[in-house]
Amino acid sequence: MPRWSPDAALRLEAAAMALFTDQGYGGTTVPQIAEAAGLTTRTFFRHFSDKRDVLFLRDREFPQAVSAFMASVPSESDGTDTVRAGLAAACRGVQDWREQMARRRSIVHSEPALLERDLLRSHYLARAIEESLHRRGIDPERARTLAAVAVTCFDLAVGRWLEGPADVPLEDCLASVWNDMRTSLTG
Repeated sequence: MPRWSPDAALRLEAAAMALFTDQGYGGTTVPQIAEAAGLTTRTFFRHFSDKRDVLFLRDREFPQAVSAFMASVPSESDGTDTVRAGLAAACRGVQDWREQMARRRSIVHSEPALLERDLLRSHYLARAIEESLHRRGIDPERARTLAAVAVTCFDLAVGRWLEGPADVPLEDCLASVWNDMRTSLTG
């Protein structure tokens, strides 16, 4: 069996997604995933606690990526502009993942136990945004509010993007949701 490498994680994710799609999440075992990826079960458990970790593999880096995007926004930008610019950059970064995200979303929505983990993903993203805003000197309560609104907008935009026409960019969906949110809140 090959040694662990970054490519092994991608093989593992692809193998798991194919098995989850074909057999269902509950019908797929860790040994099946490891075998399909060309790894041993022991190697799998050296890097992941269970098969949920593979399903949410990309979520490990996403909050840090959003933080990095926000850090690159000019310092004179206010909190709202910083969040919008950071999320817009993140949208461009995941634009090519539409098919994988749609497959994962379908799997997550088919298993109630996975919805909790998906909520945790949103929580980690909100924390990263909030911490990024704190580092920029934004008041803690405003940072917490902006982070919650940003994550809600992002999650709604991803849903709209995955359910809508394939030629509409995620960034456009985010802008539309953000505008809808602003209109709803200001009357």
